[in-house]
Amino acid sequence: MFRYCIATIFFSFLLACNSANNKPDVSDIKVDVKLSRFEESLFKADTGNLTATLQTISRQYPDFYPLFTEQFVGKDEPNIKAFIYYHRFLYDSIKKKYPDFSWLKDDLNEAVRYVKYYYPSYKEPHFFTYIGPFNSPGIVILENSIGIGLHQYAGKNFSPYSAPEIAEMYPYYISRRFDKEYILPNSLKGIIAGIYPDSSDGRPLIEQMIEKGKEWYLLNKFLPDVHDSLKTGFTGDQLKWVTANEANIWTQVTTTEDIYSIDPEVIQRYIGPAPFTNTMSQDYSPGNLGQWIGWQIVEKYAAKNEKLSLEQIVKTPARTIYNEAKYKPK
Repeated sequence: MFRYCIATIFFSFLLACNSANNKPDVSDIKVDVKLSRFEESLFKADTGNLTATLQTISRQYPDFYPLFTEQFVGKDEPNIKAFIYYHRFLYDSIKKKYPDFSWLKDDLNEAVRYVKYYYPSYKEPHFFTYIGPFNSPGIVILENSIGIGLHQYAGKNFSPYSAPEIAEMYPYYISRRFDKEYILPNSLKGIIAGIYPDSSDGRPLIEQMIEKGKEWYLLNKFLPDVHDSLKTGFTGDQLKWVTANEANIWTQVTTTEDIYSIDPEVIQRYIGPAPFTNTMSQDYSPGNLGQWIGWQIVEKYAAKNEKLSLEQIVKTPARTIYNEAKYKPK
């Protein structure tokens, strides 16, 4: 049923452009993103007199510091000292890769302009970077801030990622995304989680697809110049494959599955990280294919309802979007 199609020059051009031609002018929107480096304060601390430094850090990061010490490294000072000692190599590698984050601040400023264009009352969070244990999150979402875990952005070829215990946590299909170009889209996913919290658990497959698809619909609006492969996490080949085989994918899903199923095994087959979708091509299909399908359905609905604002589209019930989009790719 499926075939891998080589993209034409014209197709590649469209893919690279994404929806940038339709992006609004945000140049007059005032934004001043704050970006700080938690890890520098921590790793530059005098471990012989750590108490004073930790008190200062706790005042600077009142929402993150308790989370970091109580859940990531341990609350007691000896645990924090041990973390600094054993992760010094990671800090040194990160510092070498990212000596300066002015480029990220500029990118975040531009992205937040788009957020404020669609959500004028949105108040930009304080962004900060940090280094935690490898099993701590790559993005931390707090009430007024978003943390970027640099231990998940050391570079896809960073040798510790291939260590057995870390590779078990993060197989290569995940760790290949642990690089610079994913920091911005993942940070914006943190913003989206604050604007539109995920409430899809327990709902039928088609509704979960669409609710997840709304997240990528928003991401596409907030990052019109970022390639879809970075937004979705698909490889370039996977992105070409899903685009070329959209109709076949939908036919396969609707004939193989009950799209109104709430069976967790069915949901997991199409939503969430995986090296491929196990009902389709193992060579070219990506995991999390359901979110991509949901995104296409939301785009179809939005195209039919041009008078609706982005916020109205996102607030539209998933079942309404599905029924009115009449998604039948060809």
